[in-house]
Amino acid sequence: MHTLRVYRRCLGAHLRATLEYQADFWILVVAAVLTQGAGLLLIATIFARVPRIHGWGVWEVVLIFGMMVLAQGASELLAEGTWGLAGLINRGELDRMLLRPYPCLLQVCSSRVGMNAFGNLTVGGGLLVSALAHLDVAWTPGRVALAAVLLPSALLIKVSLTVVANSTSFWLRGAINTFAAGLDQLGELTKYPLSIYSVGLQAVLATALPFAFIGFFPVSAFLDHGRLAWVGLLTPVVAAWCVLLAVAVFRRGLRRYESAGN
Repeated sequence: MHTLRVYRRCLGAHLRATLEYQADFWILVVAAVLTQGAGLLLIATIFARVPRIHGWGVWEVVLIFGMMVLAQGASELLAEGTWGLAGLINRGELDRMLLRPYPCLLQVCSSRVGMNAFGNLTVGGGLLVSALAHLDVAWTPGRVALAAVLLPSALLIKVSLTVVANSTSFWLRGAINTFAAGLDQLGELTKYPLSIYSVGLQAVLATALPFAFIGFFPVSAFLDHGRLAWVGLLTPVVAAWCVLLAVAVFRRGLRRYESAGN
């Protein structure tokens, strides 16, 4: 509990620092809204021509899209600091973190707060509410409990995959981790139904890089939609695996850290 309290206080300190630059803050919030608006425009354009895509209606796709946007906002709020890990390694700035009596991974995660996180959290939350209001969802106690488990599990998967992707900086040693940016862009594919892609790409996004467990599979399980709906029930298990993987990869990478030599 003490560790989590310190992590929350570090995030709070960076959040207050971020809010000091209100013009930059609002510009990035609007930029996040416009960026996600472009994705929604694409969905609206497609569904203006066809009523369903592989059995998915427009509000079901919006629900998947909203889950992905919400998870992106959570990652930018809780683990944005990992995007600066390559710079910390190159400048030898992990030294001072290693001297503190506090987990280095949490220090890295809480070293920065993404300004566009609030835009994505707002858009993602709004899309979830709008989609659920338009879908015929029977809110039984079981379904409420399922949503309470699937949503935080999906957010945890996104945060963990961000940590894993950026932890490759220990091996790549570049000033900027373009590999992590590439993986993040690959995950953007899962803003839409997984079934529209080839079998090979579906397998990658469901197993090796389980981005599909952030939006597609949890929504399938929640709506009981399609023959793969049962796979979405594995989302908490996948979340636990991703957390363990993130911690293990970061610790393995930290062993390779050699400081800047000065």
